[in-house]
Amino acid sequence: MSVMNIDVSTKAMLFVQNDAKGQVLTCAEGLSFWGGVDPSTGTIIDVHHPNHGEILTGKIVLMPTSRGSCSGSGVLLQLARIGLAPAALVFREEEDILTLGAIIAAKLFEKPVAILRLPEFTYDALSKAKVAEIYNDNLSFLDQSILLLKPNTQNLQLVASDLNIIKGHDGQARKIAIEVICLMASVQGATELIDVSRGHIDGCILAHDANLDFAEKMHDMGAKTCIPTTINAISVDRENWHSQGFTPDFGMKASRLADAYVNMGARPTFTCAPYLLDDIPIENEAIGWSESNAVIFANSVLGARTQKHPDYLDLFIAMTGRAPNTGVYLAKNRVPTCELHVEIPENFDDAFWPMLGWLAGTKSPNGIPVLCGLEALSPTLDDLKSLCAAFGTTSAAPLIHMRGHTPEGHLPISSDAKQLNITINDLVDLWHEFNVGDDKIDLVAIGSPHASIMECRKFADFFNNQQCFALTKTIITVGRQTLSQMKAEGIFDRLKDAGIQVISDICWCSITEPVFPVDTLVLMTNSGKYAHYGKGLTGRDVRFGSLKNCALASLSGQAQAGLPEWLLSKKHNI
Repeated sequence: MSVMNIDVSTKAMLFVQNDAKGQVLTCAEGLSFWGGVDPSTGTIIDVHHPNHGEILTGKIVLMPTSRGSCSGSGVLLQLARIGLAPAALVFREEEDILTLGAIIAAKLFEKPVAILRLPEFTYDALSKAKVAEIYNDNLSFLDQSILLLKPNTQNLQLVASDLNIIKGHDGQARKIAIEVICLMASVQGATELIDVSRGHIDGCILAHDANLDFAEKMHDMGAKTCIPTTINAISVDRENWHSQGFTPDFGMKASRLADAYVNMGARPTFTCAPYLLDDIPIENEAIGWSESNAVIFANSVLGARTQKHPDYLDLFIAMTGRAPNTGVYLAKNRVPTCELHVEIPENFDDAFWPMLGWLAGTKSPNGIPVLCGLEALSPTLDDLKSLCAAFGTTSAAPLIHMRGHTPEGHLPISSDAKQLNITINDLVDLWHEFNVGDDKIDLVAIGSPHASIMECRKFADFFNNQQCFALTKTIITVGRQTLSQMKAEGIFDRLKDAGIQVISDICWCSITEPVFPVDTLVLMTNSGKYAHYGKGLTGRDVRFGSLKNCALASLSGQAQAGLPEWLLSKKHNI
């Protein structure tokens, strides 16, 4: 098939059609809908976002692009299905997650949300309007009327097997899957699809009914994966939820959601850290992963290649083994667009790495950064895991480089790359932002993403046969494979004897009451990702510190007051 060369990045595009009118709400920063927007009210709950507390329902919402979790597509689908979605979402840059959620809302549930991408000058003009309207493929505001172009999938280069699926030869489920993949390819400016070797499915958390309804709808259509596919953490301990206080309604729904994906062919790995499994991607392997931290780790640390695929598209990719050949699948798009020079504190502990990831995301919210100045350090895989996860909360980029440490850390920066600094004072400011609430700790939360076997060994060693403080609950979440290793090594029993609960299948992004202790007022975590999302997800205050500091809080019931010693250097006038 021939290719129509329309540069969607320079045109006013309408990716999902729906007539709409509403007040204009402009967000200066991107927003993760998962963990950042309440799926039952449409209110921004991300306490770190400048528009915290704003209600998105019925508004024409502008943001440069989205950021954060791949699960944002599910939140938008849920809001659309209950009538609380924005009237339209308008982006200035490439955006996949919310766009895909709107496509699914329209295609499978007949609840469209208009999705636009505008050139910068048009976007800026619209941001100054109070009200805007989308009608008959036109955007109207103030005294302007802008014709909106639609993507064209008919001119995408497809192979014979793709065309057979589109014709319905492999059933309705695969036909829908390839049609959505092709539409996303046109949204992303791709001209062809690429084969991928494995998948990872993220949309299996029962954060709302939309995830369950989508999965069961696809299962009932006969959907099946065709490549090896792992599955993310779910909302319950699949085998033990009956004894953990969940209501039968919630437990059964969460189990049905997990079972739907397993019955479609996904392995019951139930981990948000598939890179901790025995069989992991290799350098330059094209894969089709979802889950933001996993995508960033795969690209950055393993050197594999995957876009940050939205929830639901991950299933479609697993069903077809095909993905749009765009973004960081292409070598030219893996080049750093921002160089970040890091000032290194003396004698820092492992809390430094998630803080560094979070700050790198704020300095480079949309482009791929490279970290410089760390060449003499020796970060562990756990350090890199925590860095990648925290980076994903503040940046839309699926990849971060580090000179001297990551497979592509040697790549030269682009000609127009920004050069910025991450200073010790930046770390100090972030420490204060991450640490809100009383020193008295009610809950210590380890495992966001899932804790590795090495982290569990270290945490057990910190206790040295001591017991947790009676009024402080400590929970570690892990994948099933790690749990088996812990039991084989005796680590599980050591932690249990210390009063620590280890739970598999779920992680802190999916834990709900009653597994999350109801009487918690302040929690403490070593995760930059959970430090960012925890307040919005739970309503509790959050304290942050190193793995050792979390263990000390478990033992004493108290968080360390003030800055850690490694951030108290007088020579930096702190």
